[in-house]
Amino acid sequence: MNESRLKISLSSLAILISLILCLILLWHLRGLLVTLMIAAVLAATLAPIVDSAEKFVPRWLGVVLAYLIIIGILVGGGLVIGPTVFTQLQRLIQKFPLYLDILSNTAESLVMRFGITEPRALELIDQLLDLQALISWGVRSSQKLLLSSLGVTRGIVGGTLNLILSILLSAYLLAGSDKLIKGFVRIFPEPWDKKIKAQFDPVTERMGKYIQGRILVSLVLGVTITIGLKVLGINEFALGLGVIAGFTNLIPFFGPVLGSIPALIVAVAQGGWVFLWVLLLFLVIQNLETYVLDPLLVGSSVKVEPLYQLLAVLGGVQVLGIIGALIVPPWIAAAGVVLENLYIEPKQKAQITENCSK
Repeated sequence: MNESRLKISLSSLAILISLILCLILLWHLRGLLVTLMIAAVLAATLAPIVDSAEKFVPRWLGVVLAYLIIIGILVGGGLVIGPTVFTQLQRLIQKFPLYLDILSNTAESLVMRFGITEPRALELIDQLLDLQALISWGVRSSQKLLLSSLGVTRGIVGGTLNLILSILLSAYLLAGSDKLIKGFVRIFPEPWDKKIKAQFDPVTERMGKYIQGRILVSLVLGVTITIGLKVLGINEFALGLGVIAGFTNLIPFFGPVLGSIPALIVAVAQGGWVFLWVLLLFLVIQNLETYVLDPLLVGSSVKVEPLYQLLAVLGGVQVLGIIGALIVPPWIAAAGVVLENLYIEPKQKAQITENCSK
């Protein structure tokens, strides 16, 4: 009896020590893990293109064609709208201090119009209207997020190299996916090898659809905001502000709010009615995204509760910065597939069988 307890205790202790050592090793290899996570997301996003091309050409050639198509789209888009966007953003940065002063003066005049004269209230309002302090806080927060992202990849050079490595790894994952899957599932005993192998297709599909949906939604919103700002009279910065809103919208929940701030600040300088119309434009677009585009293009494929998506974004930002906000949600969606197929569905079937037997 004592010997069996001793054996159980020693085996448990060995497992615990092994887990601790594995966690330590994973922590030291966190840069590589992030690279693999990015590569898997890229591979899942491009998988439909490669699968379609494989019907006509070898798979490795389909991978090359997929990347050439993406590079061609990015380069073409950059050549068409890049100079205009760069010029507008450069002009916007130059005029931004003036717009902040106009915003501060407008807010102070509104405070005086409401007749707020109590010293404590005025002091609190002055603190809230200290735009320089707010901008400094925003810059520091952005720097912190950027540094936390670069800290995983050991700086800008390391981040660039990791991005290149992620692209190469994603191409390798796409080209040799069958061999990699067979080699991976071989380490698991029966019947788990077949169960785990069956999860790769739905996991890849859900991760890919999540990223594809977010990109498509961001593209639609960027174009809509650009057109809307032009109609409302903000022609000088319409394309630049639309691009900002489109890129920030890739970050769920917080991106649309961040993307609306520059446009609203510019609208204040144009006059009260323009500000109200721009605010209404972003409110309409935000509701369109929340209740139409996201459920149609993202939510239907992800099948993850909004609360869990929000926690995934917050957790990703805390650990990996901006990179985490982009890559952690699709991994949570993939984890939902595995949990649903390997635990929830078998549990429900077992309960149904048990109830029927009674």
